[in-house]
Amino acid sequence: MPFNGYRSNQEMPQAPSPNQDDARKNAAVEAIQQLGQTAAQTAAESNIYCMTIIGQVEGHMVLPPQNKTTKYEHLIPQLVAAEQNPKIEGVLVILNTVGGDVEAGLAIAEMISTMSKPTVTLVLGGGHSIGVPIAVSSKRSFIAETATMTIHPIRLNGLVIGVPQTFEYLDKMQERVIRFIMSHSRISEDKLKELMFKTGELTRDIGTTVIGPDAVRFGLIDAVGGVGDAIRELNLMIEEYRAKRDRIGGMVQ
Repeated sequence: MPFNGYRSNQEMPQAPSPNQDDARKNAAVEAIQQLGQTAAQTAAESNIYCMTIIGQVEGHMVLPPQNKTTKYEHLIPQLVAAEQNPKIEGVLVILNTVGGDVEAGLAIAEMISTMSKPTVTLVLGGGHSIGVPIAVSSKRSFIAETATMTIHPIRLNGLVIGVPQTFEYLDKMQERVIRFIMSHSRISEDKLKELMFKTGELTRDIGTTVIGPDAVRFGLIDAVGGVGDAIRELNLMIEEYRAKRDRIGGMVQ
């Protein structure tokens, strides 16, 4: 009998059963519906994890169903998994957000900024309001040439109790946002506050909208670029991360 390349029928590759295909399809659909994520990055066993922050950052309050939202309780476990997974060597965060819950946005920004692995953020379309701290939270940040970022003070919706303690709380929250942005970018405090409290540019509001090149010129974002630039930079950071990890023989801080 001619040799067919396999020692026995048991060693021949088995085609996936229809039940397995259905299970994979259902898992992919569930990931899209629940987390807004696809399994595209795992198909080729990529070492880069891509996380998207789209629409409005949803925090403790559930937003109306017609709003396009990104739920922060979904992003936090994704970041933890990316940090723990040895196959993931870098994280790419893509933003096109109008902002949202302040504490939820700061929580996401803090998570990204404290990861030991290389991280890159890319602002496409817009990175407004609380999206600004998230955009600057990575080790390297990019913004598309036509993308915009709206910088404005913290605002509250709904019933506000008009007592001094309320305004003190808002002031402390505002200071948290300012300090985070300053510690993770090259913008000065005077320039940031100038942009934040500027009047006359935004209709019926205070603040400033900056376009990609201006965000870089002010020191808010590191460079103007797109997906290719962000991935290229992330790969360079991953090579440095590997070299440093091999030298110390463990996790890089």
